Amino acid sequence: MSLRQQALQILLICDPHEKALAAQACLASAPGATAPMLSEPDRLAEITPTPEQAARLPGRPARPALVPAKQVPSRSPFTLEGRAALLHAICHIEFNAINLALDAVWRFAGMPADFYSDWLRVAAEEALHFNLLREHLQSLGYDYGDFDAHDGLWSMCDKTKDDILARMALVPRTLEARGLDATPLIQDKLTRAGDQRAVDILDIILRDEVGHVAIGNRWFHHLCKARGEDPVTLYPQLVQRYEAPRLRPPFNEAARKAAGFTTEELAFLLGVD
Repeated sequence: MSLRQQALQILLICDPHEKALAAQACLASAPGATAPMLSEPDRLAEITPTPEQAARLPGRPARPALVPAKQVPSRSPFTLEGRAALLHAICHIEFNAINLALDAVWRFAGMPADFYSDWLRVAAEEALHFNLLREHLQSLGYDYGDFDAHDGLWSMCDKTKDDILARMALVPRTLEARGLDATPLIQDKLTRAGDQRAVDILDIILRDEVGHVAIGNRWFHHLCKARGEDPVTLYPQLVQRYEAPRLRPPFNEAARKAAGFTTEELAFLLGVD
């Protein structure tokens, strides 16, 4: 089975623990490990899931229950339950991020080999993040699935399934880049709540997410160049076309610059002419 076919099979796994292990094993078993090499037929192949597979995408457990974002209650992180709910929300994001990376690997044919290497590595790192958060959640007496969650990340993934450029623009460098802005604020709350382990885990996640957003930026700019599009002009058009959220400050400008956002792109986010 090719690496891209393996990515589809892992995406179909429902059990979060099994999916995380499989995502890490897929990268570890690939030729070159940290930079797996795809054969030319694998890189170019159009993969078509069976109707039964397509109906099960993405594989996920029966819990957590998925509800509209506005119906996910806000809780104080200064109670045990509230802190667990906050960590659960981040854990859910990381589980979805495994799915998003795997989907990019199997779905989009004909990209340079580095594209698939990048997203296989992202899937493995998101699996590590999920495991770290879930283990900490379990240490607090809770588990993944104990709180309701929403499906915003995968919803945008589905909307952009027919256009790789829109996918790169609106998933890694829009929705996932929100984490660059939100993480320091969440860490401040967790520090005041006395949860140093959670703060340390978020340090790892923030470090890696800078790299993941940078990958999204890299391929967004690559595709814009290939299609003769101006990235700064095209981005707001895609936001409007796909009804993506317009991001609001504060922004973690240092992390965004490290992730490859240009001065012009940051100016757009900040509403500066």
